[in-house]
Amino acid sequence: MAHTARRLDDARMQQYIRNGYISFKTDLPPDFHTQVRQRLDEVFAKEGNPGNNLLPRVPAIQRVFDDPQIHGALQSILGPNYYLHPHRHCHFNTPGSEGQNMHKDSWSKRHHRTRWGMAFYYPQDTPVELGPTGIIPGSHYHNGDPAEDLPGEVPLTGEAGTVVLVHYDLWHRAMPNSTERPRYMVKFLFTRLQEPNGPSWDTAGADWPAEDDPRQAMWQSMWDWHRGKSGPALNGGAIDDLHSKSESLALQTAYRLDAKAIPALIDLLAAADPAIRRNAGYALTALGEAAVPALVAACADAPKRAQATDALGDIGPGARAAIPTLTGLLTDTSAAVRRSATDALGTVGADDPTLAEALAPGLADADEWISRNAALALLRLGSRAEPAIDDLVAALDSDNRYVSAKAAQTLKRIETPIARDALLDYLFTTHWCSMTSAASTF
Repeated sequence: MAHTARRLDDARMQQYIRNGYISFKTDLPPDFHTQVRQRLDEVFAKEGNPGNNLLPRVPAIQRVFDDPQIHGALQSILGPNYYLHPHRHCHFNTPGSEGQNMHKDSWSKRHHRTRWGMAFYYPQDTPVELGPTGIIPGSHYHNGDPAEDLPGEVPLTGEAGTVVLVHYDLWHRAMPNSTERPRYMVKFLFTRLQEPNGPSWDTAGADWPAEDDPRQAMWQSMWDWHRGKSGPALNGGAIDDLHSKSESLALQTAYRLDAKAIPALIDLLAAADPAIRRNAGYALTALGEAAVPALVAACADAPKRAQATDALGDIGPGARAAIPTLTGLLTDTSAAVRRSATDALGTVGADDPTLAEALAPGLADADEWISRNAALALLRLGSRAEPAIDDLVAALDSDNRYVSAKAAQTLKRIETPIARDALLDYLFTTHWCSMTSAASTF
């Protein structure tokens, strides 16, 4: 990882919050990107798509993310110790393709606060006719029709070396490729490990600008969260609008409600319509600590429990009072509740070393998302995960590649001799040779 960083300023950070993406051009020379594209041509021709082995197959790509402005932007958006997730993929848009439909990626948690992000890197010049990624600005806040009240599709065109950082929930697609040339787009996934306790960009201390836009309260809430502050800019709202068929209106309302709405919002956590449940969750998350006692009480009510634990996790450290309740829910009979509780403890209690032993059994849970959430929660604990070393070492051999990778990264963060030796033994045993292929086996 680079040791230098050119972080975003207030204006660029606000641009990201509004639109859900921000574009850059690396400082790397043109011949670097030509060499990356040529290497991708070779790998695809001989072996097909390398999938998660993309980086060891083309290790030069790491230089893109070590670029000072890319590294700085990732720090600005995801915090100083963000995690390069083991999932990555090279999207190959074939000549003459019809493109894709607009979609969110499959791991979407449908949260607005930025804990997950993606980077799209083009190793070749990518005009619109080559089939770039198309996005809808601002659509990372929407779960339904992304065209409602939003601008149309924007093609992410650019010269070789263009990198676009996007919120994980931004609606996007591969656009049609009308040329006779293939288009590569290298996608990497990044995860926040530390909840904001202050701005992680180069701020001048600016407030969110006053704008005549109905999304103002939502943007203000995101700005405050990134600055480590609590509470949205409240200016009133009618709770019945959370039921609106207009998702835009429902979202705007969620961020305008004040604490008097908490009892009614808690009731909506059991609504039959999942959209209404999510909208109530956004409102309770925005209200922060004021909503925590009611959310803890809602955890005793089975129809509300999964949504309540999810909202507590989205609130983060402001919900520390919920740690005993969330810990107790790690053994709930509902897998959905256990998933939410496990994930929530990673954001609510990442500074609590007593949680390591409670989270450790989840690494071996038969439910894939419980084990993955437990691995991420322990990774967020960092050195505080030391009591779980034995379970983390066992998880290195997990059948789930993401549990294994996060366990390895957690052992690195623990930094004790026992953790270091276990990690090195595993890495030397499983070392993957980037030069070995079907065409060259020895």
